[in-house]
Amino acid sequence: MNLFADIRELVVAELQALMAEGVLPQGLDLSNVAVEPPRDAGHGEMATNAAMVLAKPAGMQPRAIAEALAVRLMEDPRVAGADVAGPGFLNLRLEPAAWQALVRDILTEGTDFGRSTIGQGRKVNVEFVSANPTGPMHVAHARGAVVGDALSSLLAFAGWQVTREYYINDGGGQVDVLARSAYERYREAHGLSPEIAEGLYPGDYLIPVGQALKEKYGDSLLEQPESVWLADVRTFATDMMMAMIRDDLAALGVTMDVYSSEKALYGTGQIEAAIEALRAKGLIYEGILEPPKGKAPEDWEPRVQTLFRSTAFGDDVDRPVKKSDGSWTYFAPDIAYHFNKVQRGFDELINIFGADHSGYVKRLKAVVSALSENRVNLDIKLIQLVKLLKGGEIVKMSKRAGTFVTLRDLIDEVGPDVVRFVMLTRKNDVALDFDFDKVTEQSKDNPVFYVQYANARVNSILRKAREAGLDVSDAALSLAHLAHLGHPAELEVIRKLGEWPRLVEIAAKGHEPHRVAFYLYELASDFHGLWNKGNDDDSLRFIQEDVAVSQAKIALARAVGVVICAGLGILGVTPVEEMR
Repeated sequence: MNLFADIRELVVAELQALMAEGVLPQGLDLSNVAVEPPRDAGHGEMATNAAMVLAKPAGMQPRAIAEALAVRLMEDPRVAGADVAGPGFLNLRLEPAAWQALVRDILTEGTDFGRSTIGQGRKVNVEFVSANPTGPMHVAHARGAVVGDALSSLLAFAGWQVTREYYINDGGGQVDVLARSAYERYREAHGLSPEIAEGLYPGDYLIPVGQALKEKYGDSLLEQPESVWLADVRTFATDMMMAMIRDDLAALGVTMDVYSSEKALYGTGQIEAAIEALRAKGLIYEGILEPPKGKAPEDWEPRVQTLFRSTAFGDDVDRPVKKSDGSWTYFAPDIAYHFNKVQRGFDELINIFGADHSGYVKRLKAVVSALSENRVNLDIKLIQLVKLLKGGEIVKMSKRAGTFVTLRDLIDEVGPDVVRFVMLTRKNDVALDFDFDKVTEQSKDNPVFYVQYANARVNSILRKAREAGLDVSDAALSLAHLAHLGHPAELEVIRKLGEWPRLVEIAAKGHEPHRVAFYLYELASDFHGLWNKGNDDDSLRFIQEDVAVSQAKIALARAVGVVICAGLGILGVTPVEEMR
C-alpha cells in the first residue's frame, strides 16, 4: 500500500470530476500533480501542488482551484482536513485510521511492503567496479561497489530487470605492466632479487603470483626474452588478479551477473562493427582537431585522425577513435562495449565510474544516444573519493598493496555490513570521510549502530512479549485493534513508515540508493524517540497490562522492524537482532 499514491489518485479523480462539472476546463494535463509530505510538518501530513500547476493552463487563480478541490476532498472518509495555504497550496490531514491501517498492511506484506512496479520490467544494465585487473581493490572501489550493488537491488525492488556487470579492463598497457611486475616476482620465487623498476607494481600481493608461476612453469621462463613469456604471464597474472577481485567482492557481498572482457573485443570485428555503425549514420569522419586549450602552437602537431562527431550530441569536442598510425584509441573499445550493451536489448544503462572518469561522461552518452538512436539512456554516476581516518589522522597505506588501503583491509577491520552502510551515508558525488572511531562507537552519531539498534530493540520487544505469553506472530499482530495507536508520537512513527513506498520510487527513479540509508536513519530516530517517551509515559510502553493494547503497540514495533529489514536488504546489510 502506498498511501501517498492512493491520495494522489483521489486528488486526480476529484480534479477529473471538477472538469466534468465544468468547474475546471476539460482536457487539463494532470501528470504533474503531486502529493507529498509538506516541507513544514506543522502544515499537515500531505500537500498537493494541484492548484499551482493547473492555474495557468486553466486560466484560473490557484486559490480558487484549491478551494474547490478542498471541498470535494473533504467528502472522502480518509480526509480529516484540507486547508488552503498561501497562493494555493493545499495541505491535507488524514484520519488516524487511514494511517493506522498501514501497520496491518506492513505486517501482511512483510518486507515486500514498498515494493513497486514503476520499472515495468524494463531491462537495465548496471556496470560498476570495473577495476583494472592489476591488483587488489582499494577503498574507492569499495564505495563504487556498494553504490552499484545497492542501486541494482533498489531497481529490482522497484520493478526493473537488473543485470550487474563488471567490465574487465584487460586490453590496455596496464596488463603488460602487470605481467612484467609478476615476472619479477617469478624471478624472486627462484631466489633472485626482483628488479621492481619505476612504473611497475610494487605490492606484496604479487608474491603469490610469482610462486604460482614457478609452480606452473618451473625455471623455463628464466633468462628468456620478454617476447617469449609476456603473453602467457599476462594471462596468468590477470586471471589470478580477477580471482582475487572476485573474492574481495564476495567478502563485501557483491555478486556480478556478467564479466565482460575488453581484450575479447580486439580481433573479433566488434570494434570495427561499432565504428561502421556510427559511420553509416554520418558520425565518423577524418579530420584534424583544434589544439587543446592551454597548448602553445609549437607544442601542437596537427594530425589527421578518425573522429566521432560527438559534438552533435552536446560534447565539447569531437573524439578520436583511431590514431594517425592506424591503432585504436582507448575510446574505440568503449564504443564497441556500449554497442554490445545496446545490442543485448537493455532499455537503460547505468555506469558507476570514479570521479577521475568525469571526462568520459559526455562522449559515452553521445555514443549510446547515437548507437541506440536515442532509445537507450545512459546515466553515469561519478563516485567521489573516500578518506580513511583513525584517531583524527589519515590512515596510512597498506604494505601489502604498496600504494593504497585495500578493500579487504577495510572489511577485516570493521566488517562488510559497516562498510556497506557507511559508504551510502553520503550521495555518490560528495566526498566521504570513513572515520574508524566513529563507525565503531555506539551512539546516535554512528548511523550503522543507530539503525541496527532500532531493529535490535524491536526484537527485544518481541522476545519480552513472548516471555509474557503474548502471541506476537505477524498473523496475530495483523488482527490487532490498531485504534489503540492514537498518541501523536505513535502516529508520527506510522507516518514515517508510510513514506517508505514513496521513498523507494523516488530513490529508484533518481538512481540514488543513499536515500534509503538516510530514510532508515530517520525511521530509527523516530522509533528511538517513541521508545524514550515510554520511559516517561507508561501509556507509550510497548507491553501493557491490556493484551489488546499491547498487541497494537507491538504491531507498530514489528512494522518498524519489517521496514528496517527491507531497507537494509536493499543496502545489502544483514539486520542485527541483538546488540551485545
